[in-house]
Amino acid sequence: MLAIMRKKRAKHRVCLAVIAGAPIFELSVPCEVFGIDRPALADPWYAFGMYADTPEIEVAAGFRAVRSASFEDLVHADTVIVPACGSVRDGVTPTLLEGLRRADAAGARIAAICSGAFVLAEAGLLDGRRATAHWLHAAELAECYPAVTVDPSVLYVEDHVFTSAGTAAGIDLCLELVRRDHGAAVTNMLARYMVTPPHRLGGQAQYSWFPERSTEDALLGTLLDWARDHLDGQLTVRELAEHAHLSVRTLIRRFNQVLGVPPVRWLQNERLRLAQQLLENTELAVDQVAARSGFGSAANLRQHFAEEVGVAPQAYRRTFRAEAAGADVAG
Repeated sequence: MLAIMRKKRAKHRVCLAVIAGAPIFELSVPCEVFGIDRPALADPWYAFGMYADTPEIEVAAGFRAVRSASFEDLVHADTVIVPACGSVRDGVTPTLLEGLRRADAAGARIAAICSGAFVLAEAGLLDGRRATAHWLHAAELAECYPAVTVDPSVLYVEDHVFTSAGTAAGIDLCLELVRRDHGAAVTNMLARYMVTPPHRLGGQAQYSWFPERSTEDALLGTLLDWARDHLDGQLTVRELAEHAHLSVRTLIRRFNQVLGVPPVRWLQNERLRLAQQLLENTELAVDQVAARSGFGSAANLRQHFAEEVGVAPQAYRRTFRAEAAGADVAG
């Protein structure tokens, strides 16, 4: 094995701040990247420890994490990583928040994976900054912490502190931290060990899904079903109102009250959702997908995909076809 030589230096101290109920995958990624000594890649590697408010802490799926770092280790770490938390509402203690603030004030590099961004936001470390999280949590993060500029479309982002999307994006973020510490050659070899791509740009899309919105409002539910059957037409808010036998103003108010979005936004999300399904599950050309989903032209579909999904329709299709092919091979 070819060792990548590095000048001897003090170990970079990484502290993982563990919260009760933390998901296993997001918890294990920093342990895999920073917690295994790798002298063939860089010597020294990292000094790694896990901090929790109690000697043992129960995480997801019945596992327990054992504290190996003290509060002072947390405060004086070179890098502090907060993995996803089991609940964005519970489990975050004043002691942990104080430790994160002190570590930040001492100059530590602070990072969060997925819903760990809520912990950093609660500590005030994201105020006035850009951050991301898993797209499922992004709206709640923005609502709970209006001082944070939430970008739900990217894999990871740095604005003084680092935040990432969920699950696999945690690998991307941790590899990016290694790349900054040890360079591309070390990171590429580490990625080979982990059998993962060595570098995905932070600005790459999360490929968020536009979910179908349901409602118990009988009148509105009937209207939504009718509209979904006519997305290929040039539906207008006035047409929706006429079909529901409501005024335009009443319709808009009802959409906002029941669905939380105005009719125009709902139509756009439904068209994007349909376009995603067609790209994933059919061989239709992009212009045909555009026509069936109500975008009219391929150019219009590309514009909306770029704005909302972050990639071109063909790139989206290639990604999900590749994932499907990989699943078939694995099966």
